[in-house]
Amino acid sequence: MEQYAIKGGNPLVGEVEIGGAKNAALAILAASIMTDETVLIENVPDVRDTNVMMQAMESIGAIIERLDRHTVRVSGKAIRDIAIEDDFIKKIRASYYLLGALLGKHNKARVALPGGCNIGLRPIDQHIKGFRALGADVRIEHGLIIAEAEQLRGGHIYMDVVTVGATIDVMLAASMADGQTIIENAAKEPHVVDVANFLNSMGASIKGAGTDVIRIKGVSKLHGTEYAIIPDQIEAGTFMFAAAVTKGDVTVKNVIPKHLESISAKLMEIGCEVEESDDAVRVVASKPLTHTHVKTLPYPGFPTDMQPQITVALGLSRGTSIVTESIFENRFKYVDELTRMGASIKVEGNTAIIDGVSKYTGAGISAPDLRAGAALVMAGLAAEGTTVIDDIKFIERGYEDFHLKLQGLGAVIDKVNSERELQKFRLKTG
Repeated sequence: MEQYAIKGGNPLVGEVEIGGAKNAALAILAASIMTDETVLIENVPDVRDTNVMMQAMESIGAIIERLDRHTVRVSGKAIRDIAIEDDFIKKIRASYYLLGALLGKHNKARVALPGGCNIGLRPIDQHIKGFRALGADVRIEHGLIIAEAEQLRGGHIYMDVVTVGATIDVMLAASMADGQTIIENAAKEPHVVDVANFLNSMGASIKGAGTDVIRIKGVSKLHGTEYAIIPDQIEAGTFMFAAAVTKGDVTVKNVIPKHLESISAKLMEIGCEVEESDDAVRVVASKPLTHTHVKTLPYPGFPTDMQPQITVALGLSRGTSIVTESIFENRFKYVDELTRMGASIKVEGNTAIIDGVSKYTGAGISAPDLRAGAALVMAGLAAEGTTVIDDIKFIERGYEDFHLKLQGLGAVIDKVNSERELQKFRLKTG
C-alpha cells in the first residue's frame, strides 16, 4: 500500500505551478460529449478523478485521445449507450455530470449513484428537482438514476440550497432544452463560470454565471471547440497554507488571485504576508501565527475544501480559534489524526474549537478524504520527526504530483510502497 513518508521541520521555499481545476475539469469533460464534433481541452489535471471520468466516458463510446499529459481531444460522436453502470463511476461524485450531459444531448440517461469522499451527506435532490422542471421523468432503480424526456423544455428552477453540482448539472441539460431556463439561487463558484464559458464556446447561450441568477436559452446543437481549464483554487490554497504552517516563503504561480481572495484574507489575518501579481500569489510566514475565526460558506466565502488546511494552520497559532463548517456535516473526521500529532482541538457538532500548540510531532496517521489528507501532509511537514500517512489514494484523487511539487519547495517527503522503503527513508533522513 502506498504511503507518504515525511520528515518535518523544513520551511517550504520557492515557486510552485498550479494545475487545472479538478472540479471544473470533471464537468467540462462530461460536457464535451454533448457535441458530435471534436473538442480539445487543455490544462486538464492528471489526477485520479479526471482519469476515472475519462474511463467512464470511454465505456459508453466516447473517443478520447491524450495529446500530452494535460491536453485531451474528445469525440462524443459514436456514443449510443446512455447507461453508465461501470464501477469506475461509483468512485467519483462527479459522475452525476454525465447525467446532465447525456440528458441534454440524448434526452435520456442512466448513471450509477455517485461515490467520492465520505465527508457527509451530499443529496442529489436538487439535481432531480432541476431535471423534472425541464420536463424529465426521473427515478432511482437498482442503484441507478434514470432520467428520460420526450424533449427537454426550459423551466424556472429555484435551488433550495446553493449547490455547485446541481447548478452545473441543470445548466448542462438546459443548454440543449427547448426555450429559456432560469436557475435562481445558483452557485457562483469559479468552476461554475468556467463550465458556462466552455458551453458558450460550443455555441450555448448562457448568461449570468457567477451571479445567483443564470439564464439559459436552449440551442438545438453544440459544436466543437478548443478550451483551457482555469487554475485550481484549492490546490493553490493548499500550497499557500503549507507556506504558513512551515514558516516558509512560497510563490504560487499560474493562478487567478481573485479566486483566492477569501484564502488570502485569512492568511493575512493570522499574520502572513500575501503579495499578489497578475497570475501569482506569494505567501511569506516570517512571524508567529495568531488565532482567528472562520466559517465555510459558498463562494465568495471561505471554501469548505480549504477547511482542513486552515484548521491545521490554526492548530499551530497562538490563542484560541473557532472553525465552523456550514456546508458538510462530516468534515472533521481528520481531527482525531491531528490530535495524534499533538493538536488540541475539540469538535462540537459543526464547530471545532482549537487551542494553538507550539508544535506538532510526527505520527502514523491515515487520510480520511481528499482535502483532509492534503492538510495532514501539511501537518507532517510542520511536525517534529517523521510522519507516515496511509490511504494516500484519497489525496491523489485531486492533487497531481503532490509529493514532487512539495519536494521542489524543499520538503523531505517520499512516496513509499513497502516497509523496506519506509525503513530506507527513515535511515536516509535520520
